[in-house]
Amino acid sequence: MRWTRPSNIGRAQDALQRTIAIENPSRDALQANYPVPSDIAAYMATYAETLFPLLLVLGLFTRLSAFSPLIMTAVIEIFVYPLAWPTHLTWAALMLYLMGRGAGQWSLDRVFGLR
Repeated sequence: MRWTRPSNIGRAQDALQRTIAIENPSRDALQANYPVPSDIAAYMATYAETLFPLLLVLGLFTRLSAFSPLIMTAVIEIFVYPLAWPTHLTWAALMLYLMGRGAGQWSLDRVFGLR
């Protein structure tokens, strides 16, 4: 007996892809005159928001990796949510601590001797 895919599954997959199509709204927000083209800046911001927190979790390049969320927190505090300072102050304190003290004993920084 041969299995065939029902025809409505293909339509459902197409509808799902249209619904969750990954678009880059950051690109539209960066249409002003910046030294970096908006397409490149949007991808750089997306990668930074993904890569640096992952490096922090792994404890790799901790001091450099903590700087990016610190800057993002400052930008969000100043331009997006100026009244959310208690939350942003907590994030900033954590990032400043990691920048000053570095990673802990179980970090990849320590394993690779990058401390």
